[in-house]
Amino acid sequence: MNVTFRSTTWKLRTRSLTTNDHTLVMGVVNTTPDSFSDGGRWIEPAAAIQHGLRLWGDGADIVDIGGESTRPGAQPVDVAEELDRVIPVVEKLASHGIVVSIDTAKPQVAEAAIAAGAEIVNDVTGLSDPDMMALCSTSEVGVVIMHMQGEPRTMQANPTYRDVVSDVGRYLHDRVDAAVRNGIDPARIVVDPGIGFGKTFEHNLALLAGINRLGGGRPVLIGASRKRFLGTILEQAGRVSGPEDRDSATLATVALAIAGGAAIVRVHDVARTADAARTADAIVRVHE
Repeated sequence: MNVTFRSTTWKLRTRSLTTNDHTLVMGVVNTTPDSFSDGGRWIEPAAAIQHGLRLWGDGADIVDIGGESTRPGAQPVDVAEELDRVIPVVEKLASHGIVVSIDTAKPQVAEAAIAAGAEIVNDVTGLSDPDMMALCSTSEVGVVIMHMQGEPRTMQANPTYRDVVSDVGRYLHDRVDAAVRNGIDPARIVVDPGIGFGKTFEHNLALLAGINRLGGGRPVLIGASRKRFLGTILEQAGRVSGPEDRDSATLATVALAIAGGAAIVRVHDVARTADAARTADAIVRVHE
């Protein structure tokens, strides 16, 4: 393999996470009725809390809580509704010592989640809102800066790039620079190329093959779990699949992403991913 593993420490609000001994696994809790994979299953706070506890017990290093779907064509959710969905879940999971990430593009939601114990802000808009940028700077949370072409309602309408890996890498580099200029410690920043967010099938494959060109020195998070491009691959092999039928395909992306240099993987099935990640780690790190 051509990738040289490099350990990193990700500074969060009150603690740090390290990739020194393993790739970090982020488990997904969608408190939404319309998420592409599991919309409605965890809409009730009690169900979402139990699911988050289960993911943590299965080996998640981080539990990522989102209250607004970002699937293609998703409709916006107002601040009050998103707060109602996520804050009870953030508060309860954080009280158990779980490292909680809030998946939101709204500064008001991020601020309330941080007050409830969130350690990380995962923003699909790359901290494009100046208020979100300022909040992340002053609160000293860990941040995930993601690339998305367009916005969820329109992002899959003919996404176009000159060279998707170079274009996305340049965007992430520029957003990291902007974050640092606004007072965010580089050690708090992780980048995400946004698999499936304004990308075609071919774009997604190119980004997964080009992970080592994307980070610019920052750790890279890959979120390919159960996404539509995996369904396309399976269909080409004669296997029609729904989102929950794509976990085996997801495990392949996890292993290859780790071999390609990913530091964090964001997934729905944490238990099997943790096993796959540890196996990939052992192989990738054998020559350290």
